Amino acid sequence: MVEIDRNREDDWFRQNEKQLIETAREARMKREKERAAHEKEGERRRLKELHFMKCPKCGHDLREEDFQAVKIDRCTFCEGVYLDAGELETLFLRKEDERRNAFRRILGL
Repeated sequence: MVEIDRNREDDWFRQNEKQLIETAREARMKREKERAAHEKEGERRRLKELHFMKCPKCGHDLREEDFQAVKIDRCTFCEGVYLDAGELETLFLRKEDERRNAFRRILGL
């Protein structure tokens, strides 16, 4: 009888330990995923800070300018002009004579 009780007790501990180990493993995996996501976000933020508003050609600062209701980015060193997504389309949708004048003003002609 004592042997049967001991076997049941051993079985109960085995089951309980298995459940505890599984719970601990799941918690560890969750922490690792959160840590990896946090590191990835930190790396993305660091890269953005390094390159944000920098000229892709020469690396100097870009200055945002208002140009016919469109914000363009102009390099403070090489005078390069850069447009964000949708800004070129906005300029192309203008009337033809306005469009011609706009590009002349951007280029300084």
